[in-house]
Amino acid sequence: MSDPQDYRPQSIPTDPGVYRFFDAHNKVIYVGKAKNLKNRLNSYFGSNLAAKTYRMVHTAVRVDWTVVNTEVEALQLEYTWIKSENPEFNIQFRDDKSYPYVAISLNEEFPKMYISRQRKIKGVKYFGPFAHTWALRSTFDTLLKIYPIRTCSNSNFERAVKSKRQCLLGDIGKCSAPCVEWISKEDHQKMAADLSDFFNSDAADLETHIEKEMAEASERQEFERAAKLRDQLLAIRKSSETTNAAHSENISADIIAIHEEVTHAAATLFSVRFGRIVASRSWIIDLANVLEDEELIGATLSKIYADQLPTAEILVDRELSNPAEYEMWLGELAERKIKISMPQRGDKFELIQTVKRNANQALIQYLSKRSSDAVVSGKALEEIAEALELAELPLRIECFDISNIQGKHMVASMVVFEDGRAKKSDYRRFAIDDTEEFDDTRAMHHIITRRMKRYLAEKDIDLDELKMEGGARPKFAYPPHLIVVDGGQPQVAAASRALAELGITDVALCGLAKRLEEVWVPDSPNPIIFPRHSEGLYLLQRLRDEAHRFAITFHRSKRSKVMLESLFDEIPNLGEVRSRALLERFGSVAALKKAALTDIAAVAGIGEKIALLVFEHVQDAEPSVDISTGEFLS
Repeated sequence: MSDPQDYRPQSIPTDPGVYRFFDAHNKVIYVGKAKNLKNRLNSYFGSNLAAKTYRMVHTAVRVDWTVVNTEVEALQLEYTWIKSENPEFNIQFRDDKSYPYVAISLNEEFPKMYISRQRKIKGVKYFGPFAHTWALRSTFDTLLKIYPIRTCSNSNFERAVKSKRQCLLGDIGKCSAPCVEWISKEDHQKMAADLSDFFNSDAADLETHIEKEMAEASERQEFERAAKLRDQLLAIRKSSETTNAAHSENISADIIAIHEEVTHAAATLFSVRFGRIVASRSWIIDLANVLEDEELIGATLSKIYADQLPTAEILVDRELSNPAEYEMWLGELAERKIKISMPQRGDKFELIQTVKRNANQALIQYLSKRSSDAVVSGKALEEIAEALELAELPLRIECFDISNIQGKHMVASMVVFEDGRAKKSDYRRFAIDDTEEFDDTRAMHHIITRRMKRYLAEKDIDLDELKMEGGARPKFAYPPHLIVVDGGQPQVAAASRALAELGITDVALCGLAKRLEEVWVPDSPNPIIFPRHSEGLYLLQRLRDEAHRFAITFHRSKRSKVMLESLFDEIPNLGEVRSRALLERFGSVAALKKAALTDIAAVAGIGEKIALLVFEHVQDAEPSVDISTGEFLS
């Protein structure tokens, strides 16, 4: 790593501008903008940098900048450079889907409608994108009932013109068959234009227009045309019912929300026009190298509107630090006034919550798909084996984590991945005696010792014989190929000492430190740094995060029981037996508070009199608060 003081620039201007950090190969690794270049750049050369910022400035070997006139110009130039350079430490978006659009070829003599996954043809209008192809095809069929323009290929259309025989779609009423002159060229073009307007207009206005045409046709005694218009009207109303849901017709906006987790985030866009959700799309954001002060929502706006023009109103789920700059920039792109806001209540707020739930689902689907891919898992195991210099692939990996608050209610978790996938049936939890006054490293030594002692005791059991006798399979009979601990050098050293004391030398060991996602191995002064997009690192992160989640769940459960026991000690005439019965039935103060008086009285050994004492005492108890986190514990 380089020393930032070796390339720290002097005489930096105080103007607004854009700066770029370069690595030793003269590749741009980070692009940023600033209102005041001097103040912003000097902040990178201080002593108290956040973890990922520290890594970036120590990877870089030089920095340059470009002065501009305004903050909006800085925003535009930053976006241009990020798009062209794809810097390692800027926010990276992953969109592995090709989303479908409804396309209408208004540039043709006889326009047609079709589903497309490209947006390149001049003269073709595109509407979307749509998240689900099956939903789009259902909408497509409904639209053909309302606007039966042609959907056939040009070759099929020409064949029908020559043979003077319409295709099946014409026979079943899903095409007006301009090929055999069932409709004139001008009327067909008008129908295509009306369909285009349908996507960009309020359904209520369209209904009014069709009702008027239907009444006029009826007055002229054109009953067949009036009947077709009636069918169109019914189809439009049905379509509006499925897309309008409970949203106000006054809402026409792009709605953007982000769901963020430890290693990844998902951004989702809903395009709402006159209360109808006409399109949705999601992107996955890799947070591995994203600097701590990077603004996800700002980067998301830049990403989305690189490919499409913004609508007049944009709703977001989090505050922008400089909304006016983005409004000016997007306004210049769209050539109209743009408003960006973050609603706090009402229909718009509810819509944002819906978009955020969809972002959460998009991230869940992405992570699930990635974790279940055998090719990806195999590559991850190969990368781990290569980096840790293992003789064979670590097909069974066990990860350990310690959870506590200021040394109290300490617990540990063990999660197991086999072939790169979670094996939840082998997960284990460990309770740790608080009276021993363990710190994290001593607790890690203690847990590794307990787990491997069980392995040594059970490894020689004949499993076939045990199965024949009807015995249960030993829980710890299988050794891991790799043990991963949550932590850095101290935790790895403690785990290594535990293995050495038991004489176990054939189990690999490493630790994953949260600060810089470094991988530590025993007896090594320096960590192993996996590449940013390494599947091996991602698998280790999933292991660490899953172990942490599992430990936290157990820790909260244990803490709740301790609080409940403490509360029972304050209630007269309760006793140890009754306390244990209540503890087994309810498990936490929160659950007991929600219980009805009859539920408490129904517990074995608890009569109406004692139940009333417990009920009143629990309801009067003050809610407990964790001082370190501000969390209400009961």
